[in-house]
Amino acid sequence: MRLLVTRRLPPANMAFAAERFDTVFRDGDRGLTPEEAGAALREYDAILPTLGDRFAASAFDGGPFRCRILANFGVGVNHIDVAAAKAAGLVVANTPGAVTDATADIAMALILMTARRLGEGERMLRAGRWTGWEPTQMLGTHVTGLTVGIVGMGRIGQAVARRCHFGFGMEVAYFNRSPKAVEVPARQVGSLDELMRLADVVVVAVPGGAETRGLIGVAELAAMRPTGFLVNVARGDVVVEDALVAALEAGRIAGAGLDVYAREPEVPARLRALENVVLLPHLGTATLRVREAMGRMALDNLVAFAEGRAVPNPV
Repeated sequence: MRLLVTRRLPPANMAFAAERFDTVFRDGDRGLTPEEAGAALREYDAILPTLGDRFAASAFDGGPFRCRILANFGVGVNHIDVAAAKAAGLVVANTPGAVTDATADIAMALILMTARRLGEGERMLRAGRWTGWEPTQMLGTHVTGLTVGIVGMGRIGQAVARRCHFGFGMEVAYFNRSPKAVEVPARQVGSLDELMRLADVVVVAVPGGAETRGLIGVAELAAMRPTGFLVNVARGDVVVEDALVAALEAGRIAGAGLDVYAREPEVPARLRALENVVLLPHLGTATLRVREAMGRMALDNLVAFAEGRAVPNPV
């Protein structure tokens, strides 16, 4: 099988891919455009893409294609038009499970950084504006005992719930599209609006894609408490970015912690100018151990497909 790997992977993953397949490693940090994606579908038997590679519906125009599988590096596949891929006869696979704990850890970091104003405090110190400890300086929000509302109670949502409840004594409520029993003490609410109104901290952990695009918009942000915080570790386009910026600028919510953005790597200047938001460069899975595990899962999907076995993690 002739394989295209669209971005640099950890060395162990690249070595395995080179040994097992006729592999071409694409150099550079920019993802494939839809036109480049379409050309790759015609040139390779298999592609290992990742976030930023734009396998939009237009990429699948004009088949048939040589490529039979997209083994995505990552759990989110909102950069792939999965319906168009399947209609063109391709298998789409991803890497769930490997990303769960690392992403939940980043969610907790964003909760703490946002509520306790850690990013703002570090900027003040680095700029030489810190004049010493004062009883009323940089007063933030005490996290222990707050109510966290989790939007999407999948693997990552449940991992966040465990950390919040057992680590910080937080009450956990959640909204899920279907009834879901969880092991963590938690309360499922009947609507997203109800969750936004009752939570001190809202953590967005739903899958990306057409069904969740724009899920958190003007009405949902308006329902939040003025003392509330929004944390997004899902996909950037799940939150209507302009609506979030307006809510933060007007002080309608207390703050936000973001690891994902609607048009990555573009982050709006208005968002970057705000002090009441913590901005991370999509670090959710950024540890070598986790990225290697993601690579192994993606390659396991490819090996299974090449050997005529069922793909372990189909989308």
